[in-house]
Amino acid sequence: MADVSHTRGDITTHPDVHEMRARYARMLGGRDVALVDGPAFLLGLYCAASPWILHYTTSQPPLVTHNLIMGIAIGLLALGFTIMPERMYGLSWAMCAMGAWLIISPWIVGTAPDTGVVVNSIVIGALAVVLGMLCVGAATKSVARA
Repeated sequence: MADVSHTRGDITTHPDVHEMRARYARMLGGRDVALVDGPAFLLGLYCAASPWILHYTTSQPPLVTHNLIMGIAIGLLALGFTIMPERMYGLSWAMCAMGAWLIISPWIVGTAPDTGVVVNSIVIGALAVVLGMLCVGAATKSVARA
């Protein structure tokens, strides 16, 4: 039987070490908001799950679908920020727009929302606007640096 165990060697012997180091440096070079990506993703997950967490699935069915779609969209945007930051930070304004929409959506999408639903949407929307603005600031800072 062949020995398939890998010995831990030094990476300096790898044929593509210079390219890998350059790519790693390029990826981390403009990551001023690396701590924003995770909270934005968690915010999207919470937004998608909030109708079940706050138990308004029966009283506000349109808002259930709305929050699920908006939460998935925020989560995917945050994943895009993580996976392809140099391409996606131009869409940081979209996070701000989604946050502003989430703030006003209970009155437009919902039917006579109660206080808990309204406060939940305002908090999620405000956090999305703040996280989006942090991403916008980092994007403009990295563009100015380039």
